[in-house]
Amino acid sequence: MDAPVSGADVVVIGAGATGLSTGWWLAQSGVNVVVIDSGLVGWGASGRNGGGCSHHFSPLFVEEQRLWPQMDELLGYPTEFCPKRVRLAFDERQLELYGAAVRNAAHQGFSSTLLDAKQAQELVPLAGDGVVGGYFYDFGGHANPHRTVQAYAWAMQDHGGRVLQETKVTGFRQQGGRIAAVITDHGAIDCDQVVLAAGPSTQRLAAMVGVSVPMVPARAEMLVTEPLPLMPIGGVDGNGLYGRQTLRGNLAYGGGPHEWLEDEAVSTTPSSTPLMSYMAGRLAQLFPRAAHARIIRSWAGVIENTPDGRPVIDRPAEPGNLTVATLSSIGFGLSPATGRAIAQIVTEGRCDFADLSSFSLARFADLEPDWAHIQGWREAAQA
Repeated sequence: MDAPVSGADVVVIGAGATGLSTGWWLAQSGVNVVVIDSGLVGWGASGRNGGGCSHHFSPLFVEEQRLWPQMDELLGYPTEFCPKRVRLAFDERQLELYGAAVRNAAHQGFSSTLLDAKQAQELVPLAGDGVVGGYFYDFGGHANPHRTVQAYAWAMQDHGGRVLQETKVTGFRQQGGRIAAVITDHGAIDCDQVVLAAGPSTQRLAAMVGVSVPMVPARAEMLVTEPLPLMPIGGVDGNGLYGRQTLRGNLAYGGGPHEWLEDEAVSTTPSSTPLMSYMAGRLAQLFPRAAHARIIRSWAGVIENTPDGRPVIDRPAEPGNLTVATLSSIGFGLSPATGRAIAQIVTEGRCDFADLSSFSLARFADLEPDWAHIQGWREAAQA
């Protein structure tokens, strides 16, 4: 248990990639910041994901791509970031659909190369004859989630920021339309600003101060194989799977379908055997020459999902000193840019390098009350 803290300029709730990156950007600019979490650093989905860094559809994409190659140097600790990525297609229809990502990235100044079957297999030796081609992305990449969240935490502490683990938020003290203190099971923390970046717990905590953040939690599964020969490109997507080959040669992969949950309280939920078997079969289809590899580890993390699948980064009108950030399951890869954006919003009132208007909570103003049932994510409420 970390030493208690009675006050800070900014309290960040959530020690995942988004919260820790925000804390690091704030701390290095001289802000007195504390990051608190009910569990451990990166214990949720931020440490349980495929490590991808290639979000071409986000307004934060350009900044994400600018920052990732610099993160080891900026943080002073390794993230194991590796650039470039390949996406494999198993039929012409998939190849055509993947072209949308290529066009979107090209519009923002990033290039890609169309691969035929032979070229795809040269870059991805574990792939088989079922691949018809794919795309080599001269952008994106992947990093080690566990290494990265720890690097954020250490780098933030190097600049005077503090991390309180195993500290549960139980409420807020409000005064004059603002949050005056965050109440935890280890005492109150007086503050000037609050950043709520608590992943699946964001909805429940925001409701305590009268802010509605629509989301549904889901269990996301990951599996890891024994080490295999290293491929020229470690970041390979396809067959509905995302992930990476680690520096040791393990394949670490995940991908839907997700298991929708009734609440977010199962952050350490065990993996699901039926779904894991299904994912393992799809991984063998993606990499037939690795079909013999044993699965040595699996885990599950809980992710949050907004109705439209897009993030929320917004400052509600009241409380006037609250910034809400929920990344709708893509927080890790965007975290270098997201943390910088949120830190600017906290200190300057706006982000000056990206238009985040599409991340506003206002887009859900006319959302149907039973939206999660309509989308098939939840059972209909009983009368």
